[in-house]
Amino acid sequence: MNDTPDTSASEDLGADFKKALDEGWLPIREVARQTGVNAITLRAWERRYGLIVPQRTPKGHRLFSAEHVQRILTILTWLNRGVAVSQVKQLLDTPQAFTEAIENDWQLLRHTLLQSVTQLNERTLDDSVNQAMALYPPRTLCQQLLMPLLTELEQRWQGQFGAQMERVFFHSWLRSKFGARIYHNNRQLRTAPLLLINQSDLPLEPHLWLTAWLISSADCPVEVFDWPLPAGELALAVDHLQARGVLLYSSRAMNLAQLPKLLNGVSCPKMIVGPTVCIHHAELSVRTTEIADLFLAEDPLSAHQELVQRGLI
Repeated sequence: MNDTPDTSASEDLGADFKKALDEGWLPIREVARQTGVNAITLRAWERRYGLIVPQRTPKGHRLFSAEHVQRILTILTWLNRGVAVSQVKQLLDTPQAFTEAIENDWQLLRHTLLQSVTQLNERTLDDSVNQAMALYPPRTLCQQLLMPLLTELEQRWQGQFGAQMERVFFHSWLRSKFGARIYHNNRQLRTAPLLLINQSDLPLEPHLWLTAWLISSADCPVEVFDWPLPAGELALAVDHLQARGVLLYSSRAMNLAQLPKLLNGVSCPKMIVGPTVCIHHAELSVRTTEIADLFLAEDPLSAHQELVQRGLI
């Protein structure tokens, strides 16, 4: 059946659809907003695995009940435990069937991506990630696939011949991949952006781009500056962009003595993200009491969660 009715906001929805909404049924866009699972993924779960089977109006609009929403949240619980989407349906029917062996699908996918990187095979890398992005919400994909893959790659690259070649290949691909998605999302959005700045002087910070993608996937515009700004210009950039908040990302040690000067004149909420939070944990904890609206997060997932909790995305 044609999926157009789910995605076209401008067409005549019809009396049946409007009546169903009045009765408490939810359209796919609202379900996506409530659960964080985008419409493309919800349709893939329906078509490929029968995980969610919504009602349909005569014109083809999908309609979801509160029970459907609860089922989606249960699916997310399994996915966040590391279960592959192909294994979820049997667990919804018989939860006691869960075994650690079910997690092998994630391991196999990580192995496929690892092999693609070692062979500099961009097509296989891109196709594999595209398939995964159609089936999993961004948070799950980061938690179960991309962040573990980055950890595995960093371990591989310690003293490994060809490590720099593989690192530049993968980090360049990741930046291009998620940069393109962020760009296209930004084109559809009109609200104030979040400003993300690479504060570490290390180019192609992969976790910076994962953080940006997670935020962008929540329908929040994102501007990424992949190089630090001098004191004074950060406040100017915030003013020009009318930014709703600023995230400074660094995987390295920072000169915290310069932090008050850098953030001077920045009145919107501010967050420091990345391993630098662990490196400077004690001192940064003090800084959060000295600098208004300054928050900390150690990785993309915790940064995303903090922004959601504070109503910034």
